[in-house]
Amino acid sequence: MALFDKPLEELRTYRPERSEPADFDAFWAHTLDETRRHPLDPRFEPVEGLLETVEVFDVTFSGYGGQRIKGWLLLPRRRDGRLPCVVEFIGYGGGRGLPLEWLDWSAAGFAHLVMDTRGQGSTWSKGDTPDIPDAGANPSVPGFMTQGVLHPDTYYYRRVFADAVRAVETARAHPAVDPERIVVTGASQGGGIALAVGGLIPGEVRAVMPDVPFLCHFRRATELVDTRPYQEIATFCRIHRDRIEDVFHTLSYFDGMNFAARAQAPGLFSTAMMDDICPPSTVFAAYNHYAGPKDIRVYPYNQHEGGGVFQLVEQIRFLRARLA
Repeated sequence: MALFDKPLEELRTYRPERSEPADFDAFWAHTLDETRRHPLDPRFEPVEGLLETVEVFDVTFSGYGGQRIKGWLLLPRRRDGRLPCVVEFIGYGGGRGLPLEWLDWSAAGFAHLVMDTRGQGSTWSKGDTPDIPDAGANPSVPGFMTQGVLHPDTYYYRRVFADAVRAVETARAHPAVDPERIVVTGASQGGGIALAVGGLIPGEVRAVMPDVPFLCHFRRATELVDTRPYQEIATFCRIHRDRIEDVFHTLSYFDGMNFAARAQAPGLFSTAMMDDICPPSTVFAAYNHYAGPKDIRVYPYNQHEGGGVFQLVEQIRFLRARLA
């Protein structure tokens, strides 16, 4: 893979016009109000495991539609007082897997809540949360990108983003967590979800860390690359030629650029210049609209793996400087 997107000097000022529906805020206020009508009912069941230095809890809470969502909470056994908590969202197709897969943040001294993604978790890591689609959803391309895409009320990510807000509320409910020091993060799809949460509840998170984020600047992504998952949208539009504008109208309610414009917490982004899954121009489009204090790490020769553990180091330093 070689460079294929805009040069870095152009990306740093690339701030495309946002397509934002007039009822964007009303739509999301209604969605969250509807979701919160169901009691959160967070459950933290201790898990007997092989870990000497980490406590693990099997987490269950009520997300969109009252559906029970799974997750893990990992806590350092040695702790003094309430801890800052990193709430993490998972990349496309993955599920919460096993606790042994999520030791980084607790090893660094943070509480760590990992949210299972409804309906996913059978591509590269196992999940435990099924999805219950809204009635009226349309036929879709295999995958999740076009499930219910003809109307924002039925779109798959409406449910996921509402779940993610409830995951933050669940983290705040645990007595070991400092409710004033909640951070959201994730890579790829997880980064897009973190960005959405940062825009939906801007006063309730202390930092937002989207790592090579997905779900940003949809139209450019579908016109620039033919890789999945954005390719699912392009395929749908190729078949449903008469519904293209309906598709992108729906997606405008879920675009990371629109959430970024509402964010307030300090943000740390990352992008990779050879990433043909989440192209750098789509990441910079969200980053340059981000309304809070922000910084970005650029990896010139990497693809969708981005900075990997190098970015994790940057994130730990970033949080320690802000949450001490």
